[in-house]
Amino acid sequence: MLHLTKVAAGCRDIETLAAQQAHWWGAGRAGAHTRFMPKQAEALIGGSIFWIIGHRLVARQTIISIAMATTPWGEKCAIELVPGPVTVQPRPCRAHQGWRYMNPADAPPDMDAGPGDDSEALPAGMVRELQSLWLL
Repeated sequence: MLHLTKVAAGCRDIETLAAQQAHWWGAGRAGAHTRFMPKQAEALIGGSIFWIIGHRLVARQTIISIAMATTPWGEKCAIELVPGPVTVQPRPCRAHQGWRYMNPADAPPDMDAGPGDDSEALPAGMVRELQSLWLL
């Protein structure tokens, strides 16, 4: 099983990402479109897309299916996801175009998975600043 990382374009926070997905996919559904079909699509089913917002991995959604679809923008790869992003322990990540594969061993744990680097004790603004400096 593999994961993907993808920039949540135009999203300033996780709530905006969820609202954007509800708008484009409809109530109770979620997903993402990409230009090309991943070559390892079968290995991604059951994995997750880890969303990058503000140069940080901040959330994930489990991948249900991957198929080519016709959209208002032409033929695209549609990745259907479990609705409702799950927050993960934030990790600095450089933005990139499209998506990138990520090995399961490199995936950040969910926020409810227990304490990580004790960054929960710091104010959110300070955590973002330290992460932007690659100190957390």
